[in-house]
Amino acid sequence: MMVILGLLVAVGFFLEMASAASLGTVYTEGGLVEGKNIRLGFRRHMDVFKGIPFAGMPGRFEKPKRHPGWDGILKAHEYRARCLQLNLIMTDTRGSEDCLYLNIWVPHGRSVSADLPVMVWIYGGAFLWGGSMGANFLDNYLYSGQEIADRGDVIVVTMGYRLGALGFLSSGDSSLPGNYGLWDQQAAIAWVHRNIRSFGGDPDNVTIFGESAGGASVSFQTITPHNKGLFKRAISQSGVALCPWAVNRNPRRFAEEVALKVNCPTDDKMAACLKMTDPVAITMAGTVSLSSSPDAPLVDSLTLAATIDGDFFPDEPSNLFHNAADIDYIAGANDMDGHLFTGLDVPSINSHLLDTPVEDLKRLLGSYTKEKGLAGMESGFSTYTSTWGPKPSQETIKKTVVEIGTDYIFLVPIQAALYLHANATMGRSGRTYSYLFSQPNRMAGLVLPYPSWMGADHADDLQYVFGKPFTTPLGYWPSHRSVSRYLIAYWTNFAKTGDPNKGLSVPVTWPRFQKDSHQYLEINSKMNRDYVRQKLRMRHVHFWGTVLPKLPVIKYE
Repeated sequence: MMVILGLLVAVGFFLEMASAASLGTVYTEGGLVEGKNIRLGFRRHMDVFKGIPFAGMPGRFEKPKRHPGWDGILKAHEYRARCLQLNLIMTDTRGSEDCLYLNIWVPHGRSVSADLPVMVWIYGGAFLWGGSMGANFLDNYLYSGQEIADRGDVIVVTMGYRLGALGFLSSGDSSLPGNYGLWDQQAAIAWVHRNIRSFGGDPDNVTIFGESAGGASVSFQTITPHNKGLFKRAISQSGVALCPWAVNRNPRRFAEEVALKVNCPTDDKMAACLKMTDPVAITMAGTVSLSSSPDAPLVDSLTLAATIDGDFFPDEPSNLFHNAADIDYIAGANDMDGHLFTGLDVPSINSHLLDTPVEDLKRLLGSYTKEKGLAGMESGFSTYTSTWGPKPSQETIKKTVVEIGTDYIFLVPIQAALYLHANATMGRSGRTYSYLFSQPNRMAGLVLPYPSWMGADHADDLQYVFGKPFTTPLGYWPSHRSVSRYLIAYWTNFAKTGDPNKGLSVPVTWPRFQKDSHQYLEINSKMNRDYVRQKLRMRHVHFWGTVLPKLPVIKYE
C-alpha cells in the first residue's frame, strides 16, 4: 500500500512539474529574454526575470535612450549593479553607470497568466542611495516582488534609476537641466507599457508605487505631462512632490560646489567640464553633510533633488495636479515618520537618561519656520503645546519633537497633495485615498535608538508591503503577518480595480478621501471600523498650511 501511495505521489509530482506554467523565452523590443521558473506550491509557479535593460547605458547628464538590443537569448537570472552611488557613510562609492535594468515577477496558477495588473516599484533613499533589489540579508532582498505577486496575483516590476550628482545635479539652466533620475523612471514605466503584455501583463492597468524619495518620485510621475496613458494608478508612501526635501529651488549653488571640488570652472564651461570628469569623482563630490543640530536640521542637507526644469516640470508641482486628474491615487505617512530625522537633530529624544529641554524643541521648530522669524516659532509652539498642561512629562516633550518633524517633513505636505489631487479629480475619473500607518516599531523599547513609545518610524512599512513576515517568519509575530496581509491586500486590490476594498479580504472598508470629509484609514494589526477617521491632524495641518504662510517673511541681512 505504501509503495502504491509513494508511486502516486511521485507521478502527481512529475505531472505537475511537466505541466508547470511558465512563459519560457519572452520576446521584448530589445530581443529574447529568459528568466527562472520557481515552484511556490501545488500548481503555483512564478517566472522571475532579473536584469532586463529598459534603456541603454545613459550618457552623462543626458536623458536615457532606448536600448539598441541584443542577439540571442538574454539570460535574465541575476540582479544587475546598482546605479553609481555613495556608500551609506559617504566615504566611497558602489555601483555602475550601466544600471538601467529592471526585474519582473510573474505569478502563474494552473495555466500561464495573461492580462494581469502590473505594479511598478520606485525605491527610496533620499535620491542618494538605493537599488532595484533593495537591501540584502542572507540573499533575502527587501524589494523582492515574490510575496506581493504571489499573494496579490499581480505582476511586480522593480527598476534602477540614476542617483546623487549623476541623477540630479543641475545648473538651473538648459546646460545641466537635472532630473535625469526621474527621466530614467519614466523610461522604465514607458518600457513596461510597451512590453509587459509579452510577460502576461495588462499594459492598460499599471500602478506605480514607491516610498520616501520613491513616493515623491511616484507623485512626480503622476503630475508630469510626459506620462499620459502610461499608467492608471499610483501609491505614494511617505513622500510626495510637495515635501520640503523633494525639490531643490537653488540647484546652481550645489552644482558650483561640486564643480569646484572636481576642478571645473563655475562659468558657462561648467557643464562641459563636468561631462568629461570621472563619474566616481563627481559622485564623491556630491556628498551632502549629514551633521545636524536643532538650528540646522538634517532635512535641509538633502540638496540633490528634483528641479523645476521647464520640461519634466513645466511649472511648480502644485500647479500640475490636473495631469493626475484621471489617476487613482493613494498617499499616506507613518505616524512617526520624522523620528529618523529628529533623532539626529535632537539626540536626547532617544535617551532614557537625558532629558530633552523645551528649548531644543523650540530651536528645531524655529529652524523649520525660520523664514517667519520668532512669530513663526511662537505660533507653532502654541499649536504643538496646546494639550501639554502645566507640567509636561519628558515622554510628552520627546514625542512632540517627533510630531513636529513628522508633520513638517512628511505628513502635512502629503495632506496638501491629497487635497490637490481630490480637487483635480472633481468631475474626472481619479479616486483619492489617504492613510496613516501606525504599526509600532518592532524594536521599540528593546534596541536603541527606539524608545518604548515608538510608533512606525520612517521606512517601517516596507517590510510589511513586501511580505517579509511571510518570507522570514521567525523574525516576526503573528500580528506582523496580519498587518502585512492587510497592506498587500489593500495595495493589490487597488492595483486591480482602483478600489482598495475590492478583491482580497480586508479588515475594514477604506473610504475615499473627499474634498469635504477628508477621511483616512489608520493601518495597523489591531485595526477595526473605529480606525476609519477624518481630518488627520487638522489643527497642525492648518498651522503649516494656512497660519504660517500668512505671517510676514523675515529678511536676514
